[in-house]
Amino acid sequence: MLKADGFDDAIIGYGTQFNVDVVIYDFEKYVQILIKDYEMTDDEAREFMEHNVTGAWVGSGTPVFLRSTELTEE
Repeated sequence: MLKADGFDDAIIGYGTQFNVDVVIYDFEKYVQILIKDYEMTDDEAREFMEHNVTGAWVGSGTPVFLRSTELTEE
C-alpha cells in the first residue's frame, strides 16, 4: 500500500480497489495537516489537494480520499 509521509493522522481505514489494498484518507484531515504543518492557507491547501494529490495517479495502490458529504438529488 502506498502512504504519504507525514499524513498518518488523516488515515481513516483501508479498502480494496481493483483487487489491490489501498489506504483511505479523510480529505478534510489531510487539508488540515497541510494548513498546520506546511503553513498553507485553506485555499492553498485545497488547490494543492486538487492538483497534486487527488488528481495524481501513482500506480497500483494509489490512495483514496474520502469526502464526507450528504448526497443530494439535482
